[in-house]
Amino acid sequence: MGKAIRAVADDPIGASVSGIYSEKVILYTFGIGSAVAGMAGVLISLETNIEPTMGMNAVLKGIIASIIGGIGSIPGAVLGGFFLGIVENLGIWKIQAGWKDTIAFAVLIIFLLFKPEGILGNRKDKDRL
Repeated sequence: MGKAIRAVADDPIGASVSGIYSEKVILYTFGIGSAVAGMAGVLISLETNIEPTMGMNAVLKGIIASIIGGIGSIPGAVLGGFFLGIVENLGIWKIQAGWKDTIAFAVLIIFLLFKPEGILGNRKDKDRL
């Protein structure tokens, strides 16, 4: 089944030609991924309180990091995440830790004002005013 998953991921049409039922493999892979995510959720719930908004802070930081790095650029998102983490932690060195989210949103606003395409994003001429 592992080879079938890799074949369908690489070339679904080629996998179908060689006799692999692509829809069945996709369903099987989706089931495995859902089961692993469910187990991870159960294990996390044993460590933390279960709330409807749990994980929202991580999602917001991820969105901010991807905007800082440049939308559509995976290396840019990684670079944006490193940059955001360093700026936040250097910022709470001088002020209280409760202001960490404020620092993240301030960095986002600064980037949106002065470099809206992000660190590794490319600006197109038609996007300019």
